[in-house]
Amino acid sequence: MLRRTQRVLVALAVSLPFLIDITSASAEKQPNFIIIFADDLGYGDLGCYGNPTIATPNLDRMAAEGMKFTQFYSAACVCTPSRAALMTGRVPVRSGMYGDKSRVLFPNSLSGLQAKERTIAEGLKSVGYQTACVGKWHLGHLPDYLPTEHGFDYYYGIPYSNDMKPCPLMRNTEVLEEPADQTTLTRRYTEEILSFLDDAKDEPFFLYYAQTFPHVPLFASDDFLGKSRRGLYGDVVEELDWSVGAIFEKLRELKLDKNTLVLFTSDNGPWLIKQQEGGTAGQLKDGKGCTWEGGMREPGLAWWPGKIPAGSVNPELASTLDYLPTLFALAGVATTPDRRLDGVDMSPILLQNGPNNRKGMPFYRGSELMAYRHGPWKVHFFTQAAYGRESRNRVEHDPPLLFNLEHDPSERFNLNEEYPEVLAEVIQAAKEFESTVKIAPSELEKREAK
Repeated sequence: MLRRTQRVLVALAVSLPFLIDITSASAEKQPNFIIIFADDLGYGDLGCYGNPTIATPNLDRMAAEGMKFTQFYSAACVCTPSRAALMTGRVPVRSGMYGDKSRVLFPNSLSGLQAKERTIAEGLKSVGYQTACVGKWHLGHLPDYLPTEHGFDYYYGIPYSNDMKPCPLMRNTEVLEEPADQTTLTRRYTEEILSFLDDAKDEPFFLYYAQTFPHVPLFASDDFLGKSRRGLYGDVVEELDWSVGAIFEKLRELKLDKNTLVLFTSDNGPWLIKQQEGGTAGQLKDGKGCTWEGGMREPGLAWWPGKIPAGSVNPELASTLDYLPTLFALAGVATTPDRRLDGVDMSPILLQNGPNNRKGMPFYRGSELMAYRHGPWKVHFFTQAAYGRESRNRVEHDPPLLFNLEHDPSERFNLNEEYPEVLAEVIQAAKEFESTVKIAPSELEKREAK
């Protein structure tokens, strides 16, 4: 009996380190991911980006506890293509989600994001993630194109912009309300998200929260209406900020905060034609609908306690295109070599343990490469004013305009004569990028009346 006991103890001693390793490995859960995507929010609309009258304490706290990017870009200057780029990690011309005149999907559109495109949700779902989309989709409202056909287990929101009619509120493929009561949308989005987090807390999850606002028409609930110093626009942004704060509070309550990466940005710049009901791009030029900086440079925040250094201000070049490869890398999702991605893994600059993988940034409007950024320099081959500004005519520049964005983020000083060698270098970088792009037929041009 004694010898038998000794043999068991020896076996346990030999196997114990292995068992500890297995237990430790299984305890390291895959990280959770939340993307919060505002609509038409400008670079200068948050307190942490210098707004003097809109109170955004929760987003400001997100920046203080995480990372604030100062050169972060959407991949398009209007709704549909910017969302396609975020979901796929590809410039919209590759997926056909651009429209020849940078138009967006409408309620009479018969097309949407194609099944052949691989979304963030589909990749994460393949490695065991629970997935949910809450808010504005705008990548196709017909059954074949809804979020539930693109890797999301669950959808709650409106299928396109809130100024389009009819404006139904949907759960999965079912219409719950038409038209949606927009005064309570932010509150109801938040309730759905908190419920999802309660249900999903034990397994890795991906939540895509695509806020309807501050796209016009603007609506705020009674708790926020008339409360800001910036009028109705400020009321709406402050309610959005409250919603973000409720999500963080729930993550802390469920003890998920240390294992959740939260990313916040906007789909494009502010809709300037809306005047006081539109936002501001701060010192950046122009807004929604153009490829000047105000149309595509956005607030960009990242939060992951214990992983992302608190209070970081990151001047590196980054984009919504980078979300897909970054989340895939962190979750262990393999990318396929037959699919060209325009995003890069930005985890080295998020975690501050390596160099930036992004060296350039294309600026498309429709199928046209309007501008290209290479390092601190940006060339404009074509320019066109933002919606509602001066003449909307597209202007071709020969030679292209050249700006140093780190010296001149307002794009006031054209330096193409002073730096011809830099101009040639950036033009060459743009040509090399364009040589990789095969423009797909525009899905957005396949619209016809029902």
